[in-house]
Amino acid sequence: MSKEKREQKEAKETEQKKAERKAEEEKEIKLFGKWSFKEVEVKDPGLKRYISLKPVVVPHSMGRHEHKRFGKANVNIVERLVNNLMRPGKNAGKKAKAINIVKHAFEIIHLRTGRNPIEVLVRAVENSAPCEDTTRIAYGGIVYHLSVDVSPQRRVDLALRYICEGARQAAMHNPRSIEECLAEELILAANNDMKSYAVSKRHELERIAMASR
Repeated sequence: MSKEKREQKEAKETEQKKAERKAEEEKEIKLFGKWSFKEVEVKDPGLKRYISLKPVVVPHSMGRHEHKRFGKANVNIVERLVNNLMRPGKNAGKKAKAINIVKHAFEIIHLRTGRNPIEVLVRAVENSAPCEDTTRIAYGGIVYHLSVDVSPQRRVDLALRYICEGARQAAMHNPRSIEECLAEELILAANNDMKSYAVSKRHELERIAMASR
């Protein structure tokens, strides 16, 4: 086989591989048609079963999990963040608005860090999830606090609640938009920075629990 024919064959093979790769990418389900779920993984072994990374384009499952016990564990983590943003008051029940807030916040995260925003969200949830909490025990008419372990499902619930609370508080009486505040909160929490409301709240809870052991 001559050198020219060999080069032509190699060029043909590379073109075929490129076309195959392009077709695979087109088939892949990406969040908002942009962010891939493929390389995102949960590092915390306790939260692996409770952080769902099932690929979706739009994080809206129409509340299918509602009537099933622990059904929320199978709801995509981005949708759970969206649901937490719809707190009673100004944004209650406005899911389309909450989805747009998350969408724009993810764009800001990508511009600032260059990382996949889904990965940043997963790291933020892992760093904001408290492992220990306190409970009230009444014993002989005396009420005292005792530290208890937190179940993985509740750890994820609390982490998402603190992240959204922090973003909401930062945006209040502030010219900065909720999208910017949510993006900043997620970036700080993903870096395990104490400036993050969610991370500081976790440390505060665990400190109180340690004192009540």
